[in-house]
Amino acid sequence: MDKFYTITELTREFGISTRTLRFYEDEGLIQPERRGRTRLFRVADRRMIQEILRGRRIGFSIAEIREIIQVYRDPPGEAGQLRLLMRKIEEKREDLRQKRKDIEETLVELDHIEESCLNRLAEIGVNT
Repeated sequence: MDKFYTITELTREFGISTRTLRFYEDEGLIQPERRGRTRLFRVADRRMIQEILRGRRIGFSIAEIREIIQVYRDPPGEAGQLRLLMRKIEEKREDLRQKRKDIEETLVELDHIEESCLNRLAEIGVNT
């Protein structure tokens, strides 16, 4: 017998809204079974939700996640998916490195501005 999860069970487990699950369904990322107005999620849907949320945590867009999933479903299958995922990871890593560099440069600039302010305050006789 197949194990099914309700929308309530999954929203509680993953700390997401029903709207989020419906969005993932609308985007074709998950395909719950419908029984009347009730959505029943399979183990595969639950696993896919885990992977979607993991992808979101590391900064992938829904479009990128969809692309990775689609490569798995179509030829070249898992090998192609893994190669695509590795490329996406490297792109994300490079993006984060650039952001880190930008933040470090901004912090240095803020230090210089603060130092200038302190020097000017001292020049005009204001204690800090």
